[in-house]
Amino acid sequence: MGIINAKEVQVGDEVFVIYNNPHVPTVSNVRAAEIVPHPKNPNAVALFLNDTFHTIEDDDALFSSEAAAEKAYNDYMDNQMM
Repeated sequence: MGIINAKEVQVGDEVFVIYNNPHVPTVSNVRAAEIVPHPKNPNAVALFLNDTFHTIEDDDALFSSEAAAEKAYNDYMDNQMM
């Protein structure tokens, strides 16, 4: 499905995420993000999205393409409607 193991990402990788709008919780979008050095931990990486650093959590879903992220989102939404 194009899911990337978060433990295998490298600085400079482009990934795609399903981003929940913090101001409108019912709105989600697929966004491109970059894997960058963690600003406070030199032994870790972070997700740079919307001009903000995000710690990568174990339950974060990172996708290799926009299409893979959109398919995962649509599959999830279709299952919620059933």
